[in-house]
Amino acid sequence: MDLGSVNWAIVGIALSGALILLVRDWRVTCTALLACYVCIALFLAQQQFITPDLRIGGVELSTTVLVKLITGFAATAILAITGLTFSREYNLEDLDEFSLAELRRAARRAQRQQATEPFRLGDYVVPFWALVLASIASLALPRLYPIGSNEVDFTWYWLGLVGLFTLVTASDTLKIGLGLLLCASSVDLLYTAISSTVQVFPLAMLGLMTIVLALAVAYLSGLLYGRLKTLELNELYKR
Repeated sequence: MDLGSVNWAIVGIALSGALILLVRDWRVTCTALLACYVCIALFLAQQQFITPDLRIGGVELSTTVLVKLITGFAATAILAITGLTFSREYNLEDLDEFSLAELRRAARRAQRQQATEPFRLGDYVVPFWALVLASIASLALPRLYPIGSNEVDFTWYWLGLVGLFTLVTASDTLKIGLGLLLCASSVDLLYTAISSTVQVFPLAMLGLMTIVLALAVAYLSGLLYGRLKTLELNELYKR
């Protein structure tokens, strides 16, 4: 296969989406989300759905595509700061002796669980098969229900399906946010690709929705962490 004929932007979108669906560590998934936004911007610039009006480093780029990239950076930064904030313990000196004892007991229990179960394959079975199903559907649906070109159809189907399956298999609030942002990116890309005349207002609303979704996830993460001292959703069923 000629490597020159490979669309590396689509490859980047596919790989970053797969990482978001499969991996549980927020550091990896947030990095993958950022890579996904960069690849989407490269794909839009490559296809030139919007007439370029900027030239950066010899590359012609549309202001709208640049705004989409900045929006993606902002949404990723919100989730990354949320993950960094609520994955650490603060103000331990303000706890009384009973709270400190409970905290040490929880830490020992977590350490024992990590030692006895460093890697649980069962946690990845459902996401893996969801990824397989998303791959098959993303390859089949452009043939069954074509909307744009094959590349466009695969890309927006892939983003929507991976986002949907990420929502279904999410184990914490940050993963829910990642799924929502992927679904929003799917809608954004589809509108940009098939609209005969791209309107500024719908694109601005889609960008605003992306930021609002990230802020909403950050707010809900703060509420959950304030109540349960964790972002894991399964703790809701234990209290």
